[in-house]
This record gives sequence, C-alpha cells and structure tokens, in this order.
Amino acid sequence: MENMGFLILWYFAAYFIVTAIGVLHTVFNITVLHMKSMKEGPGMGEGYERTKPWHPLYNILIFPIFAYIYFSGLGTATWQAAVVTSLIWGTVTVVFDLFGWVVVKHPWSLTFRQFYVEYQPWITLIYITIYASPFIAYGAMQLAGK
Repeated sequence: MENMGFLILWYFAAYFIVTAIGVLHTVFNITVLHMKSMKEGPGMGEGYERTKPWHPLYNILIFPIFAYIYFSGLGTATWQAAVVTSLIWGTVTVVFDLFGWVVVKHPWSLTFRQFYVEYQPWITLIYITIYASPFIAYGAMQLAGK
C-alpha cells in the first residue's frame, strides 16, 4: 500500500493526542477537582474512573480528523483506502493497547481484567470508533465532494 508511512504517522499522532487528553483529564480531576487518585481510592481511583465515559468521545472526535488528513494526502479517498486504514488502525490499537496498558508494567498499567472486563463498555466503544473513523472521514470527504 502506498503511503504506509503516513498511514502509521497519522495513526500514532491521533493515538498520542487521545491518550494525552485522557491522562490530562485524569490529572485535572485529581489536582483541580480533588478526586481520589489510584493511590487513594479503590481500583484506578475516582479521578480516572470519572473520565471513562469520555474516552470514546475523545476517539470519535480525534481519529476521523487524522483519517481525513491522511486521505487528503492520498489525493482521492477511496472506499478501499478506508477499509485498509480501518483494519490497520483498529488492529494496531488492539495490539498496542495490550502491550502499552497491560503487558508492560508502569504506574498506570492495568491488569487484563481491569482493561478488558472492568473497562467495559468503554474499551469496546473505543475500538468501534477507531475502526469506524476512516469510514467517517471517507463519508465526510464524499459529502464535501473531495
């Protein structure tokens, strides 16, 4: 596939921005709104738990924008490009999340159960939005006549 480098670049830009927004939202809840952190509360703490419903929204706002940017660089968006982008972005997210949030241990890492069971329905909605984002961008481009 042509422009694979840009497909991955725009994916990681979107992923980084969404992750940064989620982390900053959690930090805001803890420092400004004085919600409990992981250290002070059960599970991931109130500061993080209150951000969960927002996570799919961050993704549905950010990922289509970056898919649109990627498709704009192709010259013409095609249905086939949307399908390939969807499959790559969604699958990379599932694998990257497994390693980045479960396998590799860090202060904010989660257990398999916390990430894939207790994070429901949010993680499923996030994955759906990422898989859907290229189709949203493709549809927007078709409506705009691009």
